[in-house]
Amino acid sequence: MNKGKIIVINLLKDRNKLKALASEQRIQLLDILRKQSMNINEMAEVLSLPQSNVATNISILEEAGLVLTEKINAKRGSQKRCSVAFSEILMKFPEEINEKKDNIEVEMPIGIFTSYSAVSPCGLCSTESIIGYLDTPESFLEPDRIKAGLLWMGSGFVEYKFPNNLKYESRKIQKLEVSLELSSETPGTNKNWLSDITMWINNIEVGSWTSPGDFGDRRGVLTPSWWKLEGSQYGILKHWIVTTAGSFVDGNKISDITLEDLAFHEHSSIKVRIGVKEDAQHLGGMNIFGRGFGNYDQGIILRLYF
Repeated sequence: MNKGKIIVINLLKDRNKLKALASEQRIQLLDILRKQSMNINEMAEVLSLPQSNVATNISILEEAGLVLTEKINAKRGSQKRCSVAFSEILMKFPEEINEKKDNIEVEMPIGIFTSYSAVSPCGLCSTESIIGYLDTPESFLEPDRIKAGLLWMGSGFVEYKFPNNLKYESRKIQKLEVSLELSSETPGTNKNWLSDITMWINNIEVGSWTSPGDFGDRRGVLTPSWWKLEGSQYGILKHWIVTTAGSFVDGNKISDITLEDLAFHEHSSIKVRIGVKEDAQHLGGMNIFGRGFGNYDQGIILRLYF
């Protein structure tokens, strides 16, 4: 037996293999050959079949690539020794492959930030518990921050480094998109608590979105039951987009910053910073919801469109 070799049969294309298997006698031949190699005479004897019948069926299996044959010396001339070409056969429908995929997507867990500055009230928590201590900026250094599903701050920022896949692409970028679930932040909650949340990409300020409030009127779809109802429950899924025509949030233009301004060729990574500036007109804090919290089961998603 050919140990460790798996033959994958494409159910839409490999008709010769399917036809070869559509015979009880050929299945019996494969069954005895998977245990040990044999010649035509030996198989005919084991299955009580005419040698011509066995030879014909072995020829079909060989043509389909399911049986291997080898000529070896015998007492009278040579003989054909047969063995199976596989250890397993896997049949499957082929997956549809989109060779013209027009984007690259990378999702970053919200706790894997590379730089931060947090002003109280601030904190992080996983789906199981608070990480570190409440209202303690140093807790953003805790190793368990990688498990964060929610983080918040009165002002400050978190910054993430995404791989700069543009360095390995010959295609020209047409659009960059960053999506994440956000809300304002205030002790308790307040649906009318405005906050200007700003995004920077590669150290360039792309523009701001004004969050309407900090939402606690109902539990977030994903927010765990242990998280108090008085705490921030969910946000709004926002999309920052940069094109050759400028920068937008959900289709509304926020600045004239273009893809060219972001100078991707000068950076080994794509840096994405989200925060609330200390001199913001609406200094209302920020919640970032990741997997396991809020209404959308995602971290921070960066998409590059071509």
